[in-house]
Amino acid sequence: MTDVINNKAQHRYELTVEGHLAATYYKVSDGVITFVHTEVPPELGGKGVGSALVKGALDQVRADGLKVIAECPFVKAYIGKHSEYADLLAG
Repeated sequence: MTDVINNKAQHRYELTVEGHLAATYYKVSDGVITFVHTEVPPELGGKGVGSALVKGALDQVRADGLKVIAECPFVKAYIGKHSEYADLLAG
């Protein structure tokens, strides 16, 4: 898998695998990033692509000093399973 890229113009973190694009969409306001939707193409389902994408995004969010609101159920579930990211949650 390649590196997770922050495509600021499209408001999404991207991960390209086997020629397919997985993305998690966000909005940023006042030092808080809200993840609103994650898309993984069916061809990549069950390969851990979504988890790799969200992990890469959260690592960048931490480096940028932002807090997280997980409106996206996938991101919320990922943070729930990986307590090392719980400190990023806003409020």
